[in-house]
Amino acid sequence: MCNLTASTPLHTNNTLKEFYNAAKAKYKLWIKDSFTCFSPEAFVKINKEGIISSFPMKGTINASVPNAKEQILNNQKEHFEHTTIVDLIRNDLSKICHKVWVERFRYFDSIRKTDGEILLQVSSEVKGQLATDWASNIGNLIFELLPAGSITGAPKTKTTEIIQEAEQDLHKDGKRNFYTGIFGIFDGEKLSSSVMIRFIEQDIKGNKVYKSGGGITFLSNAKDEYEELKQKIYVPIF
Repeated sequence: MCNLTASTPLHTNNTLKEFYNAAKAKYKLWIKDSFTCFSPEAFVKINKEGIISSFPMKGTINASVPNAKEQILNNQKEHFEHTTIVDLIRNDLSKICHKVWVERFRYFDSIRKTDGEILLQVSSEVKGQLATDWASNIGNLIFELLPAGSITGAPKTKTTEIIQEAEQDLHKDGKRNFYTGIFGIFDGEKLSSSVMIRFIEQDIKGNKVYKSGGGITFLSNAKDEYEELKQKIYVPIF
C-alpha cells in the first residue's frame, strides 16, 4: 500500500491567516506566507506515565452514502489498507517501546466540511509503553517514528521511493515540502503532535494550492481514489 498525494490550485481572496483563524480542527498551524493546516489526525501523544498513543487514519467516506459505515468496513480494499497501516504503526512503536498493543481497531471520527457535509474517517488507536527516561530522549524517539506511516504506506522505504518518483508531476515543485510532516507541543512531561494534512500552501508569488491524497493498493479503483482526494479538499469552517 502506498499513499499518493497531489496539489490542486486554489483561487481565493482569503489569506492563510484568515483560513487559520476561521478553521475548526483538533490541530492547527500557520506559518506566515508559507502554509497553514487544520489537521484532524494525531501523530502520537505521550502522557506523564510514558504511554505513547498513535491514531492512524485510513479510510474516508461521505456520511450521506447509504449504509456508509457498513460499506467502508466491509470493503476489502479499505480493510487491507487500514490493517496494513495499523501493523506498520505497531512495528514503528516496537522500535522504541517494550510493550505495544492495539487499544481500538477501526472506529469512526466525524469531520464536518465547509458545506455542512459530514465525512466519516476510519481510525485506530495503537499504544505502547516507553522507558522511564523517555522525556530526556524525546527527539530521538520521534525521529525513529518518522515519516508518519499513514502518509507513506508500507513498507516505508519502498513506498517513499515510489512517492518521490510518482509525485514529481503532482506538486508544482515536485515535492510535498512540509505537507504530511508533523508538528506538536512538548512541555517536558507530555507530548501532543499531529500529522500535517488538510493543508494549504502558498508560493512566493502568493499562489495557493491545496494538498490532499489517499492510500493506493492493487485493489484500488482509480475513479474512487480521485473522488476521495477531492473530498479532502475543504476548510472546516461552520
